[in-house]
Amino acid sequence: MNTDINALTCFTLSTTAQVAHLVLNKPEALNTMHPTFWRELDTVLAHLHQKGTARALVISSTGKHFSAGMALETFGGAITIDDQSPEGRAAIFDLLTDMQATFTRLENLRIPVIMAIHGGCIGGAVDMVTAGCIRYATQDAFFCIQEINIGMVADVGTLQRLPKLIPLGVVKELAYTGRRLSAAKALDYGLVNEVFDTQEAMLAAALQCAKEIASKPPVAIWGTKQAVNYARDHSVEDSLRQMGWLQGAIWSNQHVRESVTAMKQKRAGDFPALTPLQRFADLG
Repeated sequence: MNTDINALTCFTLSTTAQVAHLVLNKPEALNTMHPTFWRELDTVLAHLHQKGTARALVISSTGKHFSAGMALETFGGAITIDDQSPEGRAAIFDLLTDMQATFTRLENLRIPVIMAIHGGCIGGAVDMVTAGCIRYATQDAFFCIQEINIGMVADVGTLQRLPKLIPLGVVKELAYTGRRLSAAKALDYGLVNEVFDTQEAMLAAALQCAKEIASKPPVAIWGTKQAVNYARDHSVEDSLRQMGWLQGAIWSNQHVRESVTAMKQKRAGDFPALTPLQRFADLG
């Protein structure tokens, strides 16, 4: 089922000065995640990835909590999990692979993603924010690997990405106990970049960071994200080799000259947008 980018129900999407801002807008439901949430998020990310006009994405939320994670009623209705047969259990794998792919879209998006987190970031919300590039938080924010508290293993990215961000012992403590991690401790561990007194100050900082990113050559930002993500998962030797191929593919004397000239003249640089993408199936 396709979702109209202009008819979102779980989010609002706006773009200003090449910065996209996606807002979770179901505060009455604590911005919980259900199939419609997943479908709309997937659609938005695909849209931003393909268009190439936005140069950075900020994701924020509304209400008391950033997100209370997976909507529990989903397991009793929209998603039927059969644990009584090997075929049913095999289908669990395929279902999870599909769900994981949506958050992986955040990681693979051609532009950086900044998470602006307030209140509770619980369960599936931790899966989502760990797929971002930069995380800001309010002082009242907290993170909770809630899945263990309801008798299951976190399965959409937290246990795979969080150990790349904070000490493994801390990950294990949070994952085994379901305890809350405060914003202050998240800052100490390096999970968040900065903590702010108010949501307004946090969002202003997130948008300012996105604005600065958007002022750089988009293809250089694309290449930087590619290199950093690759280096996280590979050896230094492999990553240096990848960097050589990458730089050789995207190097632009024109972009370097324009960047230096713009700095000297104290003006914004003028750089081309990323090329819009088309699905192969839509060609012809």
